Formats: sequence, C-alpha cells, structure tokens
Amino acid sequence: MRTVGVVSRGVRCPVVKQGDDMVQIATEAIVNMGREEHVTFHEKDIVAVTEAVVARTQGNYATTDDIAACCRSKFDGQEIGITFPILSRNRISVCLKGIAKAFKKAYILMSYPSDEVGNQLFDDDLLDEKGVDPYRDVLTEERYRELFGYTVHPFTGVDYVEFYKELFKAEGCETEFIFANDVRAILSYTDQVLCCDIHTRERSRRRLTAAGARRVLTLADIMAEPVGDSGYNESYGLYGSNKATEDSVKLFPRDCQSFVDRLQASLEKATGVKMNCMIYGDGAFKDPMGKIWELADPVVSPAYTEGLSGRPNELKLKYLADTEFKDLKGEELNEAMKEAITKKEADLVGVMKSEGTTPRRLTDLIGSLCDLTSGSGDKGTPIVFIQGYFDTFAVD
Repeated sequence: MRTVGVVSRGVRCPVVKQGDDMVQIATEAIVNMGREEHVTFHEKDIVAVTEAVVARTQGNYATTDDIAACCRSKFDGQEIGITFPILSRNRISVCLKGIAKAFKKAYILMSYPSDEVGNQLFDDDLLDEKGVDPYRDVLTEERYRELFGYTVHPFTGVDYVEFYKELFKAEGCETEFIFANDVRAILSYTDQVLCCDIHTRERSRRRLTAAGARRVLTLADIMAEPVGDSGYNESYGLYGSNKATEDSVKLFPRDCQSFVDRLQASLEKATGVKMNCMIYGDGAFKDPMGKIWELADPVVSPAYTEGLSGRPNELKLKYLADTEFKDLKGEELNEAMKEAITKKEADLVGVMKSEGTTPRRLTDLIGSLCDLTSGSGDKGTPIVFIQGYFDTFAVD
C-alpha cells in the first residue's frame, strides 16, 4: 500500500518587485524545487501563487490621494456614510484614510459586538450583562462608551473606534459613530453611503437602495478604474487590498486568468507536464480562539485553471467501515473500500455514505491549504506545490 497521500510544499523564490516576470519566477522556482526534492511531476499536481506577489509584480498600487480623487468623482457633497468597515489596520485603515481626504464629515456605522470577519469590539457576553439587543438597538458613540467602555482588540491592543476617529481627524474629516447591525440605520444621518462590508456588500446595497438612499456604492466601485497612472481592479476595487505604506495600498491583482493560463503553459514547457494552477489569497477558515474568520479577501481564489473547477465527490470511509463493511477486516476490507471508491456515483449529493465530507468548492479548500502552508509572515514561500490532492485510497 502507498503510504503517502496529500503533500503540500511551500516553495521559496526571490523577493519580487514591480516589473518582475512572476510566471518565469514561479516556473523556475518549481523546476528548482523538483530538482532539489527529487520530485516527479504529475498532471494533477497543483501550483498556486499568492495574490500578493502577482499584484506586486504588476505594480497594482493606489495612493490615498488616488482613493480620495475616486471618491470625489463618485459622490457629491461633503458628507458620506460609511458602513461596516472591518477592524483592521492592514486591510482597511489606509483605504479609510483616502476616503477621509475626500469629505468633511463621515458617519461611520459599526457592527457590534464584532465585525463581519469576527474581530471583536467587545466580548459577546457583555450584551447579556448590559441588556443590549444587537439586532435592534442603535447606539450612539456616547452610549456605546457608557455601556462597553474603551475595550482594545485582544490581538492588536487597539481600540478601533478611537483609532479610526483619530485617522479621520488627521485628515480634517469630522466623524460621528453609530453602532447597529441593520445597515439601514445609516439613513437617519445621510443618504449617500459607501458600503465597506465584504461578503454581504450586495445585500447591503439592495437594502439601502430599497430604503430610499440616494446613492449607494461599495468598495468594489472605488479604484475600479485607474486614477491617472494608478493601479486598479475592475472587479473588486479596494476589496482585497493590503497596506503597502502609510499612504498607499496594494490592490488585488488584475488579469488573473491570463496569469494562471500562462503559468500552466510555462510549467508544461519546462517540465513536460500540464499541471493545475491557481492564484490564492485568504483561506476560508475560522480561528477558534480569536473567533476571527480569515477571509478578508473577496474570494479565496480569483483565478484557476479548468482542472480545479467543481467540488469534491467523496465517500466517507469510516462510515462504510462501520456499516456496509463492518464484518470485513484486513486486506479484504481494503479491497472492498477500493472497489467502492472506484464504483462510486458521479454525484454523491444527498447520499448517506458521503455524509460528513466537505462539499465546498475545490478552490476554497485548496486555497485554504495554501494559505496555511505559506502563512502571512516571514516564511518566504509565496508559491505552494501540492501533490496527491485528487488521489483516493484506491490509488496505489
């Protein structure tokens, strides 16, 4: 019996800069890794590249002045409503700084007790202690402070309300904070709204528009086209951006499908094997201690080659071992399992013997594996090479 299943390797490459050929860099890194690790390449192998290095080599950046100019072109007047920004210095603080430059006053609607991806303003248990209904109660900043005080984030040590207030103040923009979980609460203050929530943004836009808002945009509409010679992202705008400097952000990469297609062709030319390729960002998983859902990018994978489409279609081996094959053991059991896998239905949705498997999109699962493999710090492995992901117990 073959003893190794899925293997995920973080692959190092040189630190990249704008203008570098990331396809060539990734190809050379994989070829060198194969030589160093004595790897034999196979057609269902996966080569994944983090979005950060793709965007960096593209030079896909925007400054706070670019963001401000874009906001002024899309909204009129000096006031804006900003709804549900997540609590993050890396993800949104520089974006907010650019937005602040465009207006004289901002009404900032914060969700509570946590943001969309699980960063807490305060502990959930305080809602019960203070008798607050987060589904109905709308709080002013004064009332929020009376109830919950000046709590800091457990990981960053930051009071994000105070942090955002000072950020806007530094740009000459007055702020008024409102705390509610119904996005329509902002309409008591202004009818021009910029939705900053990530995965619920279109629902927020629909609800605000139906409730009479005069103008509603999301962060996908900001930097969706270039301002001068700036970067941009036509699909996601500021979503997926990260802090580059105190006055600029790196945007989500552009032309992603072209990149993965070119990478696949380059790898095939270099190795003789047509592998699967993808770009990955945040993984789709939740931290059990901090309660933070990792996915602050708009998608796990903005582009991938055809072989990574779809969802897993898997049998639950332990279920079969305890039911259909409960009287078998040893090699007889192994062979029965292999036969069941070989003859399984093409679509196991709703079938009991697949219950408990994970029928999420392959790219969400694989992208999460990549994110955990490469990390987000100083490992220096922005390329991930995966083998055996599509193998089953029946493959020797």
